[in-house]
Amino acid sequence: MPDILVVGAGPVGLTLAAELARHGTTCRIIDRLPQPLPWCRAIGVSPRTLEVWDDMGVARDLIDAGLWLQGMRSIVDGRVFAEAPVPDPPDDRPYATLGVPQNMTEQVLTRHLARFGIGIERGTTLASLSQDADAVAVRLEREGGTEDASFRYVVGCDGAHSTVRRAIGIEFEGDAFPMPFMLGDVRIDWDLPRGVALRAMRLHEDAAPDMFIAIPLPEPGRYRVSALAPPALVPAGTSDHGIQAELRGPDIGALQAVSDDLVPDRPRLADLRWSSIFRISMRLAARYRVGRAFIAGDAAHIHPPTGGQGMNTGIQDAYNLAWKVALVANGAAPDSLLDSYEAERHPVGAEVVARTRAASEGYGREPSGRADRDANSQLGISYRGTPWVREDAPDLDQSVPAAGDRAPDAGGLRRRGLGFPMRLFDALRGPEHVLLAHLPDEDAAGSLADLAATAAALPPRSGSRLRVVAIVAAAAPADAYGVTALRDSDGRFAAAYGAAQACFLVRPDGHIGWRGPSWRDDGLTAQLARSFC
Repeated sequence: MPDILVVGAGPVGLTLAAELARHGTTCRIIDRLPQPLPWCRAIGVSPRTLEVWDDMGVARDLIDAGLWLQGMRSIVDGRVFAEAPVPDPPDDRPYATLGVPQNMTEQVLTRHLARFGIGIERGTTLASLSQDADAVAVRLEREGGTEDASFRYVVGCDGAHSTVRRAIGIEFEGDAFPMPFMLGDVRIDWDLPRGVALRAMRLHEDAAPDMFIAIPLPEPGRYRVSALAPPALVPAGTSDHGIQAELRGPDIGALQAVSDDLVPDRPRLADLRWSSIFRISMRLAARYRVGRAFIAGDAAHIHPPTGGQGMNTGIQDAYNLAWKVALVANGAAPDSLLDSYEAERHPVGAEVVARTRAASEGYGREPSGRADRDANSQLGISYRGTPWVREDAPDLDQSVPAAGDRAPDAGGLRRRGLGFPMRLFDALRGPEHVLLAHLPDEDAAGSLADLAATAAALPPRSGSRLRVVAIVAAAAPADAYGVTALRDSDGRFAAAYGAAQACFLVRPDGHIGWRGPSWRDDGLTAQLARSFC
């Protein structure tokens, strides 16, 4: 019996399937569409998603396919404001915000998945699903017949109208914006610098602003534009409160009319490749798991596209879930570990729905600045205080990462035998847990020997699931048996993680599962014993 069935081959399902394979499980992935959609729906890729793709090994391919988003030019009531540039990321943030059309994202992830020998079973729908304590039974339908199959787990990455969510009876509460929107992929002839977006608005006291938004695409001169849809383009009787409704798109004239009304220079729009009229809903699933079935991405949360949070949140759902399901499916972790998925990701979905709703309802009047950029970067997402992380160092500097936080990067690390500096992410990359020990004392060799001896007795007994990395202040010693030693050559690790001796158990999803003062701490053993069989 295959371990997992992934339903839906968008960016979320593709990420999940590839991560399941990288973590050593067998899976199948199906999609109801006979071919992938060729349109640039989601574009913005957050810095945190790029870190996920870095760990997966596809960041370079996506960066090559994309365009760095450089800032925004704002026009309000016909007045052009100065462009707001996006600053380069600081040292502990490897990536800025990238723009990649969704169809190109799916192409890169599909090629990546194929490297694991997994292809997408297209034109295949989930007709039914039932489960018991041991397995999930499904019926799959495709042209030419049906298939009955059993899986240990099923994950629905199948969008707002999720068949999996409905089959397992999860409520999807929320409502919809009363006004429809329109999208288009067009060429625009104007002076906007490459990589800069445009937002043109006319504000109203008691109504949504008139708006024209243009997000740059990698192909020079091309943009995905969005605007409120004129009532004449929306068929009578279309519900204002459905989950999501996508209607026949506008022609180039409808988009040009909005641009002419709001953009002073009246740039010419041409070469319309794709368009759509749609409604925006704000909904959050009541649960993310029922038994052996899970949901992720738009199947679990949908919200306004403000800040480009939707696809990114779904990809990070998949990244959080994959290593947990893989450990349990491989018999390396207890089933209870799977409860942490909903405990950690449901609050994230709720926060994103609330934040994007507030931003959309106040569009054009919202405050802007670093706080907005930080929230949209998704680097601050933390699982502090949730049941599956453990903090045993409350007296350590609270300005440095604690249990539940994302483990930040740090550069300038030196390893003996290498003529170039390393990033911390180079040492963390991979499907294992990493015990990260900061040893600022002078007796690095003695500390390394003790660390190696202690780590050898820690659960899990398989060295393939736990690696040990030590950061030392003195000249880089030789690696101890089973321990990678890195010298903090310019103090950047100490700046990010604190100057005091401390240990961090970094999970495969890059979040800190445990923090304590020493590798000898009983809390570390307890946390590992809870996470592994």
